Amino acid sequence: MSVDLYYGMCNRYKGRAVEIRTLDGRVHRGVIQNVNRRKVYLQPLSARRNLGGFGYGFYGPGFGWGYGGFGIGIALGAIGTLALLPFFLW
Repeated sequence: MSVDLYYGMCNRYKGRAVEIRTLDGRVHRGVIQNVNRRKVYLQPLSARRNLGGFGYGFYGPGFGWGYGGFGIGIALGAIGTLALLPFFLW
């Protein structure tokens, strides 16, 4: 699939839980936080998520985990598949 197609899909699913499989076989699960023309940024899903308030980005941009507090950056050209995750998984 083309980079433009994944860019559109990632923009449409911003804020939703997704599973991304890259062309090299790695699997990433997370919530799409930001998308640009080169990368999609995920907040990783984990069993120990903080749902009470102080989560990622608490220290401001550039001080949280990941690039600018957005989490894991995945190149759009490296995406093999992108699937929405059901609500009960996250």
